[in-house]
Amino acid sequence: MKIPRYGFAVLFALVLLLFTGYLLADTFLIKRVYATVAAELAEAEQTAPETETIAIVTAEPEDSEAGQTIEPVATDTTYSDENISVQLSTYRLLETTIYVADVQLSSADYLKTALAENSYGRNITAKTSSIAASVDAILAINGDYYGAQRSGYVIRNGVLYRNTSGGGEDLVIYRDGSFGIVSEDEITAEELLASGAWNVLSFGPALVENGEVAVSENDEVGRAMASNPRTAIGMIDDLHYVFVVADGRTSESDGLSLCELATFLKSLGVKTAYNLDGGGSSSMVFMGNLINNPANGRKSSERSVSDIVYIGYGA
Repeated sequence: MKIPRYGFAVLFALVLLLFTGYLLADTFLIKRVYATVAAELAEAEQTAPETETIAIVTAEPEDSEAGQTIEPVATDTTYSDENISVQLSTYRLLETTIYVADVQLSSADYLKTALAENSYGRNITAKTSSIAASVDAILAINGDYYGAQRSGYVIRNGVLYRNTSGGGEDLVIYRDGSFGIVSEDEITAEELLASGAWNVLSFGPALVENGEVAVSENDEVGRAMASNPRTAIGMIDDLHYVFVVADGRTSESDGLSLCELATFLKSLGVKTAYNLDGGGSSSMVFMGNLINNPANGRKSSERSVSDIVYIGYGA
């Protein structure tokens, strides 16, 4: 039986449609776990020199004089214990609502990152609030959404997950809690790990370097509009940080450009600051509560993301 010529065209179109559908599903829907955090941490602990091991504090601090446990003190806008101090403030600038968490720590051990579903891979996401709850975070913001990119270094809590360079600027959080800005064109992920990098975030760009604004009015992320929801992290001094989220794309809050965000961070006394994933991803969670109003399409709701940066005791 001879197949009509148009039949081959229909068959080809059907195959092309199915293949395109698979590619889209593979890119945006199908979950692929490449590594689990527990397994990677165990391997890192086995190979790391003893002198470089960082102790994770899981026990409650005690009053050495009274021999009693010191209870943390928390309100709607503050948290404090023997090792962690968090103070939330809200600013109104350029028709934009900005949320700032001022954080002071006794040790870099309390500045951490976490991955959605405790796994590294493709299309593995969860809301910032859900990831924060899974690690008992005191304070959390969305990270760099590594899963939306195929390149860019990924180092989390001392574990190297991705060493493919995207050629961009990265934020390096070293084991002692200090910040550094590096170009992936100038250093490998392995070299960063060897130099003491504990977390590497690859969204960018750098907003403030050496206390000065590092972006211009013409700088933007990809094709982003000038005014957007934003997420950033900055360091004021040793173990003194700010976590910043600005609402945007709503009638109540316009959003900020990168230059406006950088200028605001400089006004807070920040020496080094870095832009994280923004837009609908921008979210801040404090003591289990969503603090800002994320703009996700036409409604205010959290977008699922790949990872968070957080403050907490979680192991």
